[in-house]
Amino acid sequence: MSHEPTTPAPLPHDPPSHDHRRLGRELDLFDTDPLIGAGLPYWLPDGALVRHTLEEYVREAERAAGYRHVYSPVLGKRELYEISGHWSHYSEDMFPPMKLGSEEVVLRPSLCPHHALIYRSRSHSYRELPLRIAELGGMYRSEPSGVLGGLTRVRAIQLNDAHIFCTLDQAVEEAASALRLIARAYDDLGIRAHRYRLSLPGEGGKYVADPELWARATALLREVLDGVGVDHEEAEGEAAFYGPKIDVQIADPAGRESTLSTVQIDFHQPERFDLHYIGADGAKHRPVMVHRSVIGSVERAVAHLIEEHGGAFPVWLAPVQLVVLPVSEEQRPAAEQLMRAAVAQGLRAEIAADGSLGARIRAARLVPYQAVIGAREAEDGLTAVRLRDGRRPGVLPGDELLRRIGERAAARGTGLWE
Repeated sequence: MSHEPTTPAPLPHDPPSHDHRRLGRELDLFDTDPLIGAGLPYWLPDGALVRHTLEEYVREAERAAGYRHVYSPVLGKRELYEISGHWSHYSEDMFPPMKLGSEEVVLRPSLCPHHALIYRSRSHSYRELPLRIAELGGMYRSEPSGVLGGLTRVRAIQLNDAHIFCTLDQAVEEAASALRLIARAYDDLGIRAHRYRLSLPGEGGKYVADPELWARATALLREVLDGVGVDHEEAEGEAAFYGPKIDVQIADPAGRESTLSTVQIDFHQPERFDLHYIGADGAKHRPVMVHRSVIGSVERAVAHLIEEHGGAFPVWLAPVQLVVLPVSEEQRPAAEQLMRAAVAQGLRAEIAADGSLGARIRAARLVPYQAVIGAREAEDGLTAVRLRDGRRPGVLPGDELLRRIGERAAARGTGLWE
């Protein structure tokens, strides 16, 4: 849950050219409809493809890092959130309960209570720890209409979330590993952290009243930051209600800052849910719960990617990776053959055949690779290659072009022709 993002500053009335609200609609990535409601965008096919590719990337990165994935319901009984502390500390940001017979159920504002119950459903030995549970799951926040905007602040959120149940001795390394996983993902996505923030509690009743809990968790997070060697700032009043957190802050092209990724060390919920493991001494011990999110909400991550890259996504994320451009209708069969070969190799390719060649090239300006096929290229099985950055690597056999694109996509990152 952790992951209570900082609200971005209000957007100007006339958004800049790289504002994701404008680009997202111009590029047919997402849209909204008043009959669905404010803060509830829907994804169009190209946007859904970007989202799916991003989600699969995160799942695979987590799997390789030792996480096990689960699914949990988006609803929970009110009692669940009373136990977790959300009801007393966070209910203003939750949707109202719904009557279900004699019970009340709530759209969840976070995934951590469900994951605590998943952990509690089975007995655990110290030999199993750390146990890393991950989920790309939906959660819902009753956001005021005044802060809603595009994908950055929404009411239905798809969160890349995970909770690590570990011993106290393992907590620092698990949190540090999460920060390293975040850094690798940022490299692959072609984005950068604006700054790292240690978010601490402020005054008032928003926060759990347990000074010892706060002191222990804060000391461990400072140790994590020092060990990883990243500069950071401390900010009071930005913590989760149950504990401090490391927030990885991003900034949009206009300099507005928000939180994308988070790491937390939590002593509160293991106590509230009476979680335990059997230690080497045969006795019950309380685990530590490390919360972490590599890319935060998928919505905010895609919004930032749109703005960071101006719609020119890295090759591996681009909705269309290759557009094939026959010079005339006579080259259409050769273009279709190249397109089918690209799709068979797992690439995302399309043919653009309508209109002048110049107009088609301009229309495909954000596609990483353009393959122009004229009469000579069609006869010899070749293609004239253009990159979206203006470079022209020359004329290549079609299979060589597809091999290069496939290698570049598999390597991730932002390069086009290394």
